[in-house]
Amino acid sequence: MLSRLTSIFAKRKSGLGLEIAPDRINLAQLKKQGQAYKLTTFATHEIPEGIFEGGAIANSPALADLIRETLEENKIKVDQVATAVPMRESVIRVIPIPAELDDRELRDMVLNHEAGLYLPYPREEVDLDYQKLGFITDEDGIEKVQVLLVATRKEVTDMYLETFQQAELNVNVLEISTFALIRTIREQLRQFGSQEAAVLIDIEFDSTEIAIIVDGVPQFNRTVDIGIYQLQTALSRAMNLPTSRNPELLQGMSIPDTPADGLRTGATGINPGMASLLRVLGELADELRRSIDFYLGQSENLEVAQLFLAGPGGGIGKIDEFFTQRLSLPASQIDPIASLSLEVEEEFSPIQRPGLGTVLGLGLREI
Repeated sequence: MLSRLTSIFAKRKSGLGLEIAPDRINLAQLKKQGQAYKLTTFATHEIPEGIFEGGAIANSPALADLIRETLEENKIKVDQVATAVPMRESVIRVIPIPAELDDRELRDMVLNHEAGLYLPYPREEVDLDYQKLGFITDEDGIEKVQVLLVATRKEVTDMYLETFQQAELNVNVLEISTFALIRTIREQLRQFGSQEAAVLIDIEFDSTEIAIIVDGVPQFNRTVDIGIYQLQTALSRAMNLPTSRNPELLQGMSIPDTPADGLRTGATGINPGMASLLRVLGELADELRRSIDFYLGQSENLEVAQLFLAGPGGGIGKIDEFFTQRLSLPASQIDPIASLSLEVEEEFSPIQRPGLGTVLGLGLREI
């Protein structure tokens, strides 16, 4: 049964893009203006501790109340939304299927035979969707069609749908957050060839989602349990300050230039708080390197062309320079407003912009 994830690749109706993260709700409405877009509505609301646990919704009724409260406070009247589950809750795979199958046979092959080979849990426990991509010829000279397979556990899908139902909203698009994020930088991704990979590094509240993208399609994904909360906690403890969910310490901060050998030995010549922050960032960079090396080890004639930094942590000052230096790969902070040539009525700072990618991508689905 294809079930509730059919809207990942489906056409959309007019509504609202609504992103839920463990620390915040983001809302965005866009409209088309000629060949460009305009952001007509944007709002954000902090989510208090206890509603999420371990990156998952723990208190659905409280979250539903918060969604309704955010809409009412901002005088937003909609009854349908596009939203997303985090990549950590999903399985994304590109699989080869015999090209001679018709659509009905391909559907049966993907959903009832091939999917089970790629899932870490029983087939009956997941919601699935798929999309045909391009054709390839394998090493035996046999033509195959590549199929993008996306799966999420039903208990996760149920929790999101029930939350919005309690908030009296209809979900007409339920996709994976990575797809929404990719949508906002698709023009930048088109500059790379089929042998060039882009790595999307989405630094969220309590985790970082890593997606390796080739030809605009995520080929590899991994979640690392390091986010802005872990960065700020390391900074606060080293400075003998109370820990906080609000990343105010990180806002307006710039990562100093530090030689890699100094970071490894601790001889950074900077204050203890920044040294602690750099150590956690170094751990994240090491995990990123492991992910890249693992994927490249399975892929012939492929090279990483660019790192894209996204999410609320992607806006930290000079974090792109840190990853460039640490990994010897070009890194840049995404700017979805510039990427979409988006007209905005309020100004968003360079710190804010990388964190808008997902909600703007969801808003695009609702135009």
